[in-house]
Amino acid sequence: MAVDDIARARAVVEDASKEEGVQTQAPKFEEGFTAKTVAGALFVGFVMLPGALYLGLVAGQGLGEAATWVTIVLFSEVMRRSFLPMKRQEIYILYYVAAMLSSLLMADRGISGGPFGALIWNQYFRQAPQAGLIASEIPNWVVPPAGSAALTKRTFFDSMWAVPIMLLVINEVLGRLNWMSVGYVLFRVTSDVEKLPFPMAPVAASGATALAEAASKEESWRWRVFSIGSVAGLVFGFFYVGIPVFTGVVFGKALQLIPIPFFDLTSSTESLLPGALTGLSGNLGAVLVGFVLPYHIVAGSVVSALFCKVFPMPNILHSMGMFGDATNNGWTRGMDAINTRMVTDIKFWTSIGIGLQLAVAFMGIVQVVRALMAFKKTLSGKGMFADVPKGRGDVPIWIPLVTWFSITCFYIILAQYLLKVDGHGGQFPIWIMIFFGLVWTPINSFISARMMGLTGSGVSFPFLREASIMKSGYPHADIWYAPIPLADYGPLAQRFREVELTGTKFTSVVKVEFAVLPIFLVSSFIFWAFFWHTSSIPSSQHPYAQRFWPISATFSAMFMTINKPDGPKWVLEGINGMRIAWGMGIGLVVYGIMSVLKLPMLFFYGMVGGVGAWPSDIVPTFFGAWLSRRYFQKRFGVDQWRQYAPVLLAGFSCGTGLIAMASIALSLIAKSVNYLPF
Repeated sequence: MAVDDIARARAVVEDASKEEGVQTQAPKFEEGFTAKTVAGALFVGFVMLPGALYLGLVAGQGLGEAATWVTIVLFSEVMRRSFLPMKRQEIYILYYVAAMLSSLLMADRGISGGPFGALIWNQYFRQAPQAGLIASEIPNWVVPPAGSAALTKRTFFDSMWAVPIMLLVINEVLGRLNWMSVGYVLFRVTSDVEKLPFPMAPVAASGATALAEAASKEESWRWRVFSIGSVAGLVFGFFYVGIPVFTGVVFGKALQLIPIPFFDLTSSTESLLPGALTGLSGNLGAVLVGFVLPYHIVAGSVVSALFCKVFPMPNILHSMGMFGDATNNGWTRGMDAINTRMVTDIKFWTSIGIGLQLAVAFMGIVQVVRALMAFKKTLSGKGMFADVPKGRGDVPIWIPLVTWFSITCFYIILAQYLLKVDGHGGQFPIWIMIFFGLVWTPINSFISARMMGLTGSGVSFPFLREASIMKSGYPHADIWYAPIPLADYGPLAQRFREVELTGTKFTSVVKVEFAVLPIFLVSSFIFWAFFWHTSSIPSSQHPYAQRFWPISATFSAMFMTINKPDGPKWVLEGINGMRIAWGMGIGLVVYGIMSVLKLPMLFFYGMVGGVGAWPSDIVPTFFGAWLSRRYFQKRFGVDQWRQYAPVLLAGFSCGTGLIAMASIALSLIAKSVNYLPF
């Protein structure tokens, strides 16, 4: 067990968080949900949300971090000039509210602007010619039938929308209860019991602290470092985001001085490195992330990423025929990095990755059991979750567990009922839903939460839902819309860690979630209804949607046929039992060897994450970690640099967000002028 390594990693993060307000165990917790945060929620819902909605349709982008930092900077400055400076807890909850806007995004379709965007996509897809025979199988509890007045008149004010909207609202409410319940339990296990470091959690906490200091005129080194990062973000964002957005509007073609998402060299190296992912990201943010993450994590990631995705494994696997060829939809020369990644993952790496993650799950369970046994000796009969900081807002652990169990059972019953409404009830195996909801989701979430706690990034199991539906033999399209309780709540453990670091009561999160929900639902309904009623979506007024929605509809229709008898079976290639077993075995063996040799276990966890990472992103992150270790720690001192790095990254994110916001505003103005008749 890597207790010593985990302790050292936690010490790194603690040293980076102790100074001036960001405590790893805050001595005093305060309420962050106040009238100021309600005003911020109204601003985000009725000012930022429509901007994000329109930007998604026009340019296929969300506001992202621009919405977050513009909101908190604006409000902190307004309150400072009103002699009502915001507390750190209030600023963090405002940050939390603004960040919620980024989560309301269907990135592959450029849909942002709240939950009702999903209904707009569903109405388009059901009427699109690409849907073909699938359209007739889409249930009415998802979207009204094609030709109905609700669709021809483009209005939500029709009785046919009652059930889809009701299900949408139910899912939003229960979804929040579910993530808060599971996320809280995972936080208690990974943070309170295992004491994992959560290396990325201090970033948001440091940003809130820096802005709170500026608002109260008690500026210290934190605000200065934050400002330096902001300036760097502004300059970099101008070249990385500003120029492409502006030139794309003015000249019709974006000029990318720094290629997005990375410099793709795959086609240039395919003769020497067949099937390899060669390239390099020009995103400076990846370098700054390397400043924050533990060095051994990043070193392990870069080693496995280069070994598995660049050299020598791609050469070996290609020579063995593991990547296939043109005759079986395998890898062929001329593919770019994205297509190469998709093909090689399906043919080989997906199964290996699942096996490695299962090995992490097994070792994680063993470590938790050992940690609990060790804690049992020091708890004096109070229970493993009894020793918590006073005033943090904790609840008895059985409450979130019962909440999660009840909601999961409700989803299983609801899914079966909705399938029966369409006349297909009883054909889809209920045991699959029970397994996903009550077995797989908690296991997968635990794996992901541990990886977030150790490395700052989670894990995923691609195509599991799709492969399960295919193997079930269920041939109808309604299953793709059923509320199957399959989710990964692991990253949400880090959210509670952020709340803890800012000294904010956990009850503030519950309050803000259910205060913001009606605001976002109402604003999303109003603005989507308005835009849809004034013109079709997509139309010539929405260039991105008009161009890319038909392509997305084609892929969606193709995907929904994979469970039919004559549908494509390519997903099954990505789930190979033998390779999964090999991946798990290799993971356990490597872990055992490193344990015997007493090597840093964080290096192992980094290697597991690196197998599924892009080498183009990992290389600059490692450069940042190396630069941090070899230069900045010597220049400023280890302890001081560990305090600087998270604040610098938070400031950089603010700067890039602000320049993105300005670029988007110019883009929207230019697009609006283009449509004028004069």
